[in-house]
Amino acid sequence: MPKSRYFAPTGGLPAQTDLLTDRAVFTNAYAVIPKGTMRDIVTSFLPFWDATRVWVIARPLSGFAETFSHYIMEVSTGGGSDKPELDPSAEGVLFVVEGQINLCFEGADHALQEGGYAYLPPGSKWTVKNNEQSPARFHWIRKTYETVEGIEAPSFFVTSDQDVLPTAMPGTEGKWATTRFVDPADMRHDMHVTIVTFEPGAVIPFAETHVMEHGLYVLEGKAVYRLNQDWVEVEAGDYMWLRAFCPQACYAGGPGKFRYLLYKDVNRHMNLSLR
Repeated sequence: MPKSRYFAPTGGLPAQTDLLTDRAVFTNAYAVIPKGTMRDIVTSFLPFWDATRVWVIARPLSGFAETFSHYIMEVSTGGGSDKPELDPSAEGVLFVVEGQINLCFEGADHALQEGGYAYLPPGSKWTVKNNEQSPARFHWIRKTYETVEGIEAPSFFVTSDQDVLPTAMPGTEGKWATTRFVDPADMRHDMHVTIVTFEPGAVIPFAETHVMEHGLYVLEGKAVYRLNQDWVEVEAGDYMWLRAFCPQACYAGGPGKFRYLLYKDVNRHMNLSLR
């Protein structure tokens, strides 16, 4: 089977002779979960999922992610679920990084291969199966949908990384671009899950400081990321969580493109009640 362009964890354990030192960081402003920490012993299982294990890399927690959860799912041959989502208020995004899954939404089948993307509205009926001869690995990002009177919930859709033309950031000559799977002006959506791409040597040339919470999974390449007051090296397979207002910037290290799957909360008033 051809190697995927995207990094996906496979578990296992390091040798007893390996050094303990790693790049994992957890602060009150950001966290870095390196790919080397995604081992067998930190996987879990989910109700009504067969032949499936999951790495939970973000979840609502005081001092950590507040608006979303982020899973990496590994579904073995014949595995999947006829009852995957138990929360009727949860919307979701699936992004396949290895193998292929069969997504059945409201009775219609969709084959999602590497780079495949699906948006799942709250309260919808869907199932996932792996009918192939190799494991499938995909990201599943979940958020409680924030309803607004007079605005309907978003509709289900499927697309892929390969089918969406990236939008270049102004003034960057295409060196920094974002693959936007939904229109940013579509007020039905209260979260965006996009792919950000930097050419080798490209930069975020200022310390972004904003209200949007972020989850970033590095799909390809490497970079040096500025998180709060620290410069942190990251590479394909690493995950970063950034609290609202955490300053952020980066330099793409090369030799290839630096790409990450990005979550952010958007298009809603700020909740004024204490959590």
